[in-house]
Amino acid sequence: MGIGKYVSPSAWKDRISRYKRTIKVARKPDKEEFTSSVKISGSGLLIIGAIGFSIFLIYQLVTGLL
Repeated sequence: MGIGKYVSPSAWKDRISRYKRTIKVARKPDKEEFTSSVKISGSGLLIIGAIGFSIFLIYQLVTGLL
C-alpha cells in the first residue's frame, strides 16, 4: 500500500467519475420529504436526550443517597 495508489491519474479519474455520478443522482427533496426527515431527526434527538437526562437523574439520586 504505497502512496502511488492515491497519486496515479487513473485513481483520480475514477474518483471524479464517482463524484459526478453521485451529483447526477442527487436531487433536492420536496417539502413533504424534508418535513418528514426533520420530524424523524427531531424525535430521535428528543428520545436520546430524554434517555440521557433520565440516566443523569438516576445517577444524581443514587449518589445523593449514598
